[in-house]
Amino acid sequence: MDDHTTDPSVGPPPRDRQPMGWLPAEGRWEHDTLRRATVHGVRLFNSGEFHESHDCFEDEWYNYGNGTTESAFLHGMVQVAAGAYKHFDFEDDAGMRSLFETALQYLAGVPNDFYGVDLLDVRATMTNALEDPTVLEGWQIELDGNVPTADKSDFAYAEALE
Repeated sequence: MDDHTTDPSVGPPPRDRQPMGWLPAEGRWEHDTLRRATVHGVRLFNSGEFHESHDCFEDEWYNYGNGTTESAFLHGMVQVAAGAYKHFDFEDDAGMRSLFETALQYLAGVPNDFYGVDLLDVRATMTNALEDPTVLEGWQIELDGNVPTADKSDFAYAEALE
């Protein structure tokens, strides 16, 4: 782990979860800051704050080199948030499809429960949205078996990225 991805304030996953990225023998995340960005990004996404969600994933993405699973995950999630933004804020389903197609490529080799995100559902929903964008209505991303939404801390995190 690089020192710049360490953050001792980032807590563990729920006791019943062991997602990829969690190092149970060491009692820590491989990259704490990736987990922190993921939690904030998913909560903001689930609250319909797609631009802010995008920013959370994008800012963290710059910590990882090309070819890493972390980079592929974060780049894919940037595209997921951008695609939702295109669909919901601009009613641009052609743009959404293009972004989701790219996201599917990035997320193809990432484990299904990476840093707590249910990527199996994310990939399935994006694939279905390519044919029928209405499947995005009400869609939220599952994190640690739950569907969390944003609170003040998530907005503060995103605002601090600017």
